[in-house]
Amino acid sequence: MAEFDVDLAVSRVAEQADRAGAEAEARFARSGPVVGKASADGIEVQVAPGGLLTGLTIHRSALRHGSTVLADQILELAQRATRRAGDKMYHALAPVVDAEQLETLGYEPIPDDDPDADSYSYGR
Repeated sequence: MAEFDVDLAVSRVAEQADRAGAEAEARFARSGPVVGKASADGIEVQVAPGGLLTGLTIHRSALRHGSTVLADQILELAQRATRRAGDKMYHALAPVVDAEQLETLGYEPIPDDDPDADSYSYGR
């Protein structure tokens, strides 16, 4: 039975991770920050990948529906924006990170015929 060199295997994995990290960093440097956006009925939402709210604009016209409807709309738009941010992260990192790992992180592509598909192309 052949011996397994753990140190060599760890070194190779670390080298691959460093290379992927450098490639991903270069892609983000060229493209800028990854955000997801969604808007409807006078509400605009912007989130970072993972769903952290980074921007919210509520126009006066959106206030006429009341706070419960407004809250529901904001949550729905935040979910759409989160999917879009995940799609953008997926496509930005797909050349350097395995698709299964990206999906484990919650970054999944949105099919082109999906209503949440964003017309903005991110590194495609």
